Amino acid sequence: MPKKDIHPQWYPDAKVICNGEVVMTTGSTQPEIHVDVWSGNHPFFTGTQKILDTEGRVDRFMRKYGMASPDNEVEQETTQSKKNNSQNSSKKEL
Repeated sequence: MPKKDIHPQWYPDAKVICNGEVVMTTGSTQPEIHVDVWSGNHPFFTGTQKILDTEGRVDRFMRKYGMASPDNEVEQETTQSKKNNSQNSSKKEL
């Protein structure tokens, strides 16, 4: 038998509240839980996650492992051809 009066009160239907609305219920030692982020609005779970590309690291990784999307490949080819044309024109000027 557990000892009396040492366990916190258990609320089997505790409300989880995000942005003023109840998003789910769960068991807890508190009757209400206020959260800023939950699985319904977190970018990872909603699919709206954005990858911050610092210094082209993500693009380099994608090219290195062959995971570049067709859109990225077209953009890269266009950028590469512009760089080549500018380099060729600068060499002609010399």
